[in-house]
Parts: sequence; structure tokens; C-alpha cells
Amino acid sequence: MKKAAAEKQRDIDFSRANRGAVVKPEPAKTKISIRLDNAVIEFFRAAVDRAGGGNYQTLINDALLEHIHRRSTLDAVRQVVREELAPYGDARGSHSQRQRKPSARR
Repeated sequence: MKKAAAEKQRDIDFSRANRGAVVKPEPAKTKISIRLDNAVIEFFRAAVDRAGGGNYQTLINDALLEHIHRRSTLDAVRQVVREELAPYGDARGSHSQRQRKPSARR
């Protein structure tokens, strides 16, 4: 097996080149590495294909944001319900602690 010879250096002037990413990152976004199940990746890639194009990573981000907002809304509703029911006492134990008289069936 013959080793590939290194290509001769070209006459390229790198004196005014900048180091770092070529594309500036979007504000309020952080690049990370994450391991996802293949089924998750396939689902979002297929969704992009069905939509006619786009970025599957953006769809994953949107799904995560939707989950956060839905969760926080649900938590807020639960808190409001708890606050509204507080004057009436603890409703959880009152139903099971009530003594019921057996009803006569006809």
C-alpha cells in the first residue's frame, strides 16, 4: 500500500484570517452535544421531509420549548386551583373520611 504524499503548501495568505466559527452563533442559543434515541432523530427528520424542508434541530428545539410552556402553564393552573380551594379546607381527605350510610336499594 502506497502512502499518500502530503500536498504541497499553496500560496495562501492567512495573515488577515480570523480564528473561530465562520458563522456567528445566534443570540440566546448555546451549542451543545446531546445523545438522542435514533427513533427521535428519525421522527424529526421525517417531519422536516414531510414539511418540504427545514431543520430537524429547530423542530426538536420547538418541541422542547412547547413542553416547557405547557408544563409551566399546567403548574400555574394547579397553583391557582389550590389557592382558590384553600378556604374550603383540604379536599383530598374529606371525601374518603366521610362516613356514608348504606343506601337502601329498591
